[in-house]
Amino acid sequence: MIAKTFSAFRNLLVIALIGLCSLQAQAGSKDFGEYKVLWSVLPSTFLAPEVAKANNLQRSKGIGIVNISIMKENEDGSMSPVSGQVEGKVSNDVQQVRFLAFRRIQEGDSVYFIAEYQYSSGELMTFNITARPTGHRQDLAVRFAHTLFSD
Repeated sequence: MIAKTFSAFRNLLVIALIGLCSLQAQAGSKDFGEYKVLWSVLPSTFLAPEVAKANNLQRSKGIGIVNISIMKENEDGSMSPVSGQVEGKVSNDVQQVRFLAFRRIQEGDSVYFIAEYQYSSGELMTFNITARPTGHRQDLAVRFAHTLFSD
């Protein structure tokens, strides 16, 4: 079961990375000294049905997925994923705010925080995310905006 879930989520990430090549998806990052917060946003319809099902994600027009990762710089300059807490909200262009319910997914050393949100095609969505790595006292706040279109 664990191997199947790992494989399915790995497939989710591959699909997300492929999707980032299109105009529909977005990825970015922000540095905070020894920490870095990375994000990606994509329509849930980019996911293969079996990947969505294996990860308990709804695959539907008008449902987007936001993926957050927290990375820490090692002494050798490489980056490693770290656990922590992520919370946030998303607002549309008329300032309707929806809180995001992030789920923590860990596979081996990798840690992801995934949330679903609803959007209307062509609607500019602004994300305000706060990440706090385990053992770190300060919140790492990121703000980014993206527009998704239903296929």
